[in-house]
Amino acid sequence: MTAQVKPSAREARRLQTRERILGAATAEFKRSGMQAADVGVIVAAAGVAHGTFFFHFPTKGHVLLALESREEARIATEFARFLGTPHELDAALTEVARLVLGIERRLGRTLFKELLALHFSPSRPQRDEWTDHPVIVLLVREIERARGQGGMHPEVDAFYSATFFLLGIYGVLTTTDNPEARGTMLTELVASAIRGLEVR
Repeated sequence: MTAQVKPSAREARRLQTRERILGAATAEFKRSGMQAADVGVIVAAAGVAHGTFFFHFPTKGHVLLALESREEARIATEFARFLGTPHELDAALTEVARLVLGIERRLGRTLFKELLALHFSPSRPQRDEWTDHPVIVLLVREIERARGQGGMHPEVDAFYSATFFLLGIYGVLTTTDNPEARGTMLTELVASAIRGLEVR
C-alpha cells in the first residue's frame, strides 16, 4: 500500500491560492460571462496580483477547463454512487440527465453554455480523449453492462450511444428555457435512447 504524501506548506498555499482564484473567477464569470469577465475584478476578489492569476490560469479558458474538471468529478462521484445501487438502464440515463441539469443550476445558464462551447471548441486550450472524462466512461460501462445482460441489440456501440445521449441532453438544455418543455424532452430523450438500444 502506498502511503499518502502530505503536500508541503508551500504546495498547500499554492493550492489555496488557486482555489481562491477559481472561486472568484467563477463568481465573475457567472455575473459577466467569460468573455466580458474582468481579470482585475477577479484578482481583487481573490486578493492576489494579476501575475498570480496568469501563473495559475494562462487564459480565462483555462479557468473554464478547471471548472469543467471539478464539475465532472462531482457528478461522476454521484453517478458512481447511483450505479452502486440496483437500477435499470433507463434510471441510469435519467440520473445522468438530472446530474447535468444540476451543473447548469449551479453555474447558471450563461456560464453553462460557455462551458459547453469551450468543451466542443476546436480552439480548446487542452486536448483530451473521451477516456479523460469520467462521466462518459461510467456511462459507456453502464451501457456495456446492460448489453451484457441481454435485451439490448448485441451490436450496440456503447461509446456512440453514450455520446449521442449526452449530446441530446446538452442540446435540450442549451436550446429550451421552459422547465416543463425541458422535462418532457428529457423524458422522451431517455425513452428514445432505450428504444434505440433494444433488440427488435
